[in-house]
Amino acid sequence: MATHGKKFQEAAKLVDRAKAYMPQEAVEIAKKAAFAKFDETVEIHLHMGVDARQADQQVRGVATLPHGLGKTVRVLVFAQGDAARAAQEAGADFVGADDIIAKVDGGWVDFDVAMATPDMMGKVGKLGKVLGRKGLMPNPKSGTVVQAKDIARGVAEARKGRVEFRLDKTGIIHAPVGKKSFDAQKLTDNVLALVDAISKARPSGAKGQYIRTAFLKTTMGPGIKLDISGMLATKAE
Repeated sequence: MATHGKKFQEAAKLVDRAKAYMPQEAVEIAKKAAFAKFDETVEIHLHMGVDARQADQQVRGVATLPHGLGKTVRVLVFAQGDAARAAQEAGADFVGADDIIAKVDGGWVDFDVAMATPDMMGKVGKLGKVLGRKGLMPNPKSGTVVQAKDIARGVAEARKGRVEFRLDKTGIIHAPVGKKSFDAQKLTDNVLALVDAISKARPSGAKGQYIRTAFLKTTMGPGIKLDISGMLATKAE
């Protein structure tokens, strides 16, 4: 049976496993408990009160984090005409139609987010084998199929810190909310923004308690239980 190392054990002493913490306190403990030499990612893990096997209980959506994720997001937009110009002006890294489609079809995936206008999806659809494997296929449910009039806003949100969340087969949502080096208040704001987006994405088939348990942790650090009711009642600054 695997055992944790001394550094983890020391970090775990900072956490009262019998207690559920408010977001701000949990964030502060997570920062103190992070012992790795690299800038660890701060993650949230939510056990949802839904059945992942049921179509009407799927949880999926997008949250825009007010303080981003601490990394440069490379955005590709499949668009043409006025929509392409708007995407370029909004700061998209790559914009194009047939030329970009051909490049991606050849295996190029040097970007983090792919967006498309609805009129391009007929052509983009053939890229499923390339983009699907990387989780980059534009999809209306993830907010990456965007109307031409909204493309500038979509690009701006993607570059700022756009996190896609999705229920896995075990009924859990895992998502990043920033880096250990972030200010505690900024991390707290990001946590609250993500949880708010997940709350608003409650599916029609969900019954009873929607979020059963929630834990915050860094990449290598111990899990810290969150006070769900307190978290849901708190608003980001």
